[in-house]
Amino acid sequence: MAKVADSRHVDARRGSVYPHPFRDQLEGRLKRRLGDIVGLRQFGVNLVTLEPGAWSSQRHWHEKEDEFVYILTGEATLVTDDGEQTLGPGMFAGFPAGEANAHRLANNTDTPVVYLEIGTRTLDERAYYPDVQMKAHKVDGKWVFTRNDGTPY
Repeated sequence: MAKVADSRHVDARRGSVYPHPFRDQLEGRLKRRLGDIVGLRQFGVNLVTLEPGAWSSQRHWHEKEDEFVYILTGEATLVTDDGEQTLGPGMFAGFPAGEANAHRLANNTDTPVVYLEIGTRTLDERAYYPDVQMKAHKVDGKWVFTRNDGTPY
């Protein structure tokens, strides 16, 4: 039987699990894990709100996990290695696993941005954050962050 839920009743998590000081720009990010509520295991689906001035993440790319974003409301600035472009309602972007093109969304407007974030779930994953010289390794579903030289935060 299909599982049905109402996103308005899903608790939102504010901020990020990044080490300090890399989480400051994400304090205005609210994430609702919709896929978890309906029992999805192979990919995640999140409903994300970026308050004015907030970022989706530090710029990053993944070795094994595909990512996809679809803008529902507002205008987000997509920042990649190729530069910046504006994404409005109905626009979407994909980030294939293994492509070293670091990305993030930023809300540079005075109104909230709401989007869907969909991505592969792997138990063992690596992500790279070139702007802040950070790496992340997912072990048993939990992220561990290190500096590029391997020293922990």
